[in-house]
Amino acid sequence: MFDRALDLLFPPRCLLCGRIGEALCMDCAPNRAPLRRTLGDIEVRALGPYDGAWRRAVLALKEGRRDLAAVLGARLGAALASDDVHLVGIPTSASRRMRRGFDGGECLASLAAHADGRMASRALIFAARDRQRGRSRAERLEARGRFRASEMLAAGTRVTLIDDVCTTGATLADAAFALRARGAIVERAVVVALTDASRKRPR
Repeated sequence: MFDRALDLLFPPRCLLCGRIGEALCMDCAPNRAPLRRTLGDIEVRALGPYDGAWRRAVLALKEGRRDLAAVLGARLGAALASDDVHLVGIPTSASRRMRRGFDGGECLASLAAHADGRMASRALIFAARDRQRGRSRAERLEARGRFRASEMLAAGTRVTLIDDVCTTGATLADAAFALRARGAIVERAVVVALTDASRKRPR
């Protein structure tokens, strides 16, 4: 109700063209078949490459533009497969969550689930001492132990990871490792965008 009232007072405008109605309109970021890439043992689907509209949307989301989460979450929901039931958003650091006022990964997972009647689960708890942004490719691939899975996660749960951008695939691999350690099955991820670096498989 509160969000609807805000939309009436301050209607969303497209990030790119400024048109009133959506935070990212169909003309600026049209629906297309998802990109598909296999990184390690995870199949990754993305709305598009990390450039143009998708890059600007991801960066604006990271800077706290929450209205974009609804649009991106709905688009991610449409890219899910029929058996992507349990969605887990890649959580951000506590400092970034405090600065933005929300957790981007968890927000995207919740909205993607809501858009298609799925289940979003906060099965991951952020345990990192630092973040990935600004690291070299080698440093990203060597990073391990940034996540731990909840003890409440039932063994055999099939999980699909949700995130804003996939660079090397190291973050997805680390999250999958934590979930699998609790017995979850993690084979897929759905993200907003894939960077050029994701074309190289992580070691």
